[in-house]
Amino acid sequence: MGRYIFKLPDVGEGTAEAEIVDWHVKVGDVVEEDALVVDVMTDKATVELTAPVSGKVTATHGDVGAMAAVGGPLIEFEVEGEGNVSEDAGDGAEEPSEPKPIETPEPEQKPEPQPAAKSGPESRPGVKPSVAPVHAAVATRKAGDKPLASPAVRNRAHELGVSLQYVPGSGPAGRITHQDLDAYVASGGRVTAPAGGGYVERHGVHEEKVIGLRRKIAEKMQISKRNIPHFAYVEEVDVTELEALRQHLNAGRRDDQPKLTLLPFLMRAMVQAVPDFPQVNAIFDEDAGVLHTHEAVHMGIATQTPNGLMVPVVRHAEALDLWQAAREVSRLAAAARDGKAKREELSGSTITLTSLGPLGGVAATPVINHPEVAIIGPNRIIERPVVRDGQIVVRKMMNLSSSFDHRIVDGYDAAAFIQRMKGMLEHPATLFMDS
Repeated sequence: MGRYIFKLPDVGEGTAEAEIVDWHVKVGDVVEEDALVVDVMTDKATVELTAPVSGKVTATHGDVGAMAAVGGPLIEFEVEGEGNVSEDAGDGAEEPSEPKPIETPEPEQKPEPQPAAKSGPESRPGVKPSVAPVHAAVATRKAGDKPLASPAVRNRAHELGVSLQYVPGSGPAGRITHQDLDAYVASGGRVTAPAGGGYVERHGVHEEKVIGLRRKIAEKMQISKRNIPHFAYVEEVDVTELEALRQHLNAGRRDDQPKLTLLPFLMRAMVQAVPDFPQVNAIFDEDAGVLHTHEAVHMGIATQTPNGLMVPVVRHAEALDLWQAAREVSRLAAAARDGKAKREELSGSTITLTSLGPLGGVAATPVINHPEVAIIGPNRIIERPVVRDGQIVVRKMMNLSSSFDHRIVDGYDAAAFIQRMKGMLEHPATLFMDS
């Protein structure tokens, strides 16, 4: 038997380190080559790393939330043959902080007489976990001790009605895995509502380390609000005619054409208005004191995903028609939500469009996507009475919320830019006229 050390590869151009966001294996697991073993993150891209060899996991380096250096040891395997490490001299890699002899099994890996729980849909392909014991529904940790689990495990537990306080964890530091949750549910440990449907007091304060994408979001938002003096501007837009056009186009679209939402029309209005207001489609390098104004409009589309806010980029939005823009927005949003967006698809935007859809509310003050200088956000469309030519009529109204970097964009120019967009949205034929 040999020893193989899997070192963190370069997961992004020029990357020096990456954050460990989720382990899919633990010490004692037997994995096949190319099986998923760990997720790491750099910037906003999450990368799934697979096992380079088949073997038994003998050590993992770094807890979830820790930063791992490129070229540093990540996982150690016991493999058939010689492996890649000499037991005499090694290869220069640092030893694990808590080395364990390969022959010594984990205390919780003792075989139980009962059979292993059946593999559920959440089982990891290529991973052969140790037999999971069936646990009784009793607390496995002291009151006040927070159970460790990834956001995905917490979401599944919430959907199943399971309190993680009662689920034994077999991962590093007692971390609860999908397999632990499956075994607990299979054993009949599902938590049910109290008899009689009465109200129950809730106690305790839950602590969760901010890691991964959520930490990246927090850092970027902090930079945006600390460095950028935001100027907010909200204008009311009558979108009655625009909505009629959108519904008409959707009714006649071909099978190979995507359904049009409001976003492609907003994108069209923005790219039509930008040439007269180049300062809003810009990147401000505050360290160098240089403003980079772009002729190309690389439109960031703020997208909510299960892991948090991401901003995939529609490149050269100025060259896309409505259907092309709708198709690209749909493709990028799906890739972001599924965690499959490429690194280059999540960077390089010059201006951002954000929308909460039906949750858009009456108005908002969106946070600028640093180092950009402008962000536009439509709010909810509401039918309400308005006065037109001395008559009260029902119209579809929508507020357009925006924020600008006041160091770069003056209030007058910001208002004029939004007014230009308003004029095109209220008279949608002008969206398709040469500016």
